[in-house]
Amino acid sequence: MKTIYVTKSFMPPIKEYTQHIADIFDNGILTNQGPKVQELQDKLSAFLEVDNFHYLSNGTIALQLALSALGINDGEIITTPFSYVATTSSILWQRCKPVFVDIEPNNFTIDSDKIESAITDKTRAIMPVHVFGYACAVEKIQKIADKYNLKIIYDGAHAFGARYKGKSLLSYGDITTCSFHATKLFHTVEGGACIVRDKSVSDKLELQKRFGHNGDTHFMLGINGKQSEFHAAMGLANYPYIGHCISERRRVSDLYDQELSGFVSRPAHQINLEYNYAYYPVLFKSEAQLVKTLDRLKSENIFARRYFYPSLNELPYIEQQNCPISSDISRRIACLPLYPDLSDTDVLRISKIIRGR
Repeated sequence: MKTIYVTKSFMPPIKEYTQHIADIFDNGILTNQGPKVQELQDKLSAFLEVDNFHYLSNGTIALQLALSALGINDGEIITTPFSYVATTSSILWQRCKPVFVDIEPNNFTIDSDKIESAITDKTRAIMPVHVFGYACAVEKIQKIADKYNLKIIYDGAHAFGARYKGKSLLSYGDITTCSFHATKLFHTVEGGACIVRDKSVSDKLELQKRFGHNGDTHFMLGINGKQSEFHAAMGLANYPYIGHCISERRRVSDLYDQELSGFVSRPAHQINLEYNYAYYPVLFKSEAQLVKTLDRLKSENIFARRYFYPSLNELPYIEQQNCPISSDISRRIACLPLYPDLSDTDVLRISKIIRGR
């Protein structure tokens, strides 16, 4: 029986990848901001129409470097409980306290109407997440940040390729981070990025991502956030297929929409958002229905994923905070298989199982 996982990494034609690898073998440069890294940074910066783009080793390091480059190493960070654990982990690693603000039920992003009441004299920044590629209320969050002199760091791990009001969704905030993990619609096997609004902050992050020194001159505490030429090679091989990956994900999503209408709930359509089809989340009426459906899929070697579960305000190693909407949704939501070469036949089979037929 064919096994279908929740995602499958896109693989470029091997000849195109190996040509990049041959270049690496020819020049002998493996890391330390080599030509492949520089080329990929330039291409992605142009594609996204952003400046101050930093290609990094992963999305979690990107979040930590974003906090550090903005001088945030203590205090409180307002964030969402509905995200992958790395969002909270990055805050904790920077010796800051995550303060969770509950989410809105339509797109599962942080509820901007509840942010202001969570601000204290210890608040240093707001770290929202463009969950599943849906846009946070960027204008309202910016107004709140300006009013209280706070920094905004967007976790844009899901937002690559999404555009809001004609601009890349990764272009908002003081810094937006991205992930190029193998599960993402554009990947470099492992990888991440920071897009930085202010050039002086960008220059600081540039130093911090490579140990804090330039040659023999040491300026500040740094870390190894650099990426290798081999990872950049995968990114360069995948780069020409970004449009293909998004359009094929849309094909799969549209077919799910057609087949599952009335059987599960879906995020609301967002005006002014050009969606990237990063995920296909579905919301069930109850946790029992969710578990029953996942078990039926698993019996057919189809593996959807409870994503995100548990709600991060319930993590056992942090101070518990009450976020009833996130807690409820996290128990009832799952992401269905979605990737470019998922066939219509497989989508129809998955949909039939979910409908209980």
